[in-house]
Amino acid sequence: MDTIVVVAILFIALPWIILHYITKWKTASTITTDDESLLDELYHLAKRLNDRMETVERLVASDNPEFKPARLTHERELDDEPLRELDRMIAEKKGARS
Repeated sequence: MDTIVVVAILFIALPWIILHYITKWKTASTITTDDESLLDELYHLAKRLNDRMETVERLVASDNPEFKPARLTHERELDDEPLRELDRMIAEKKGARS
């Protein structure tokens, strides 16, 4: 009787548990459609906020000629590099879907 339990544990339960967690790890490592839509929303929000910041800086600069934006032109280009990279990635992804 004890050998049947040991055999069942070794050849049925143990592989089932291992395969179960391997499946869980594989599905957890991929991005879901909900995650993708959330990232898309966050990207568009970041782009809108960046545009608003530039608008506020232009308005303040037009009212006060002594105002110098915290981010100079070169620094702004470096600041916007992650957004441009996301633009490229999104364009590639949409091109791949078409």
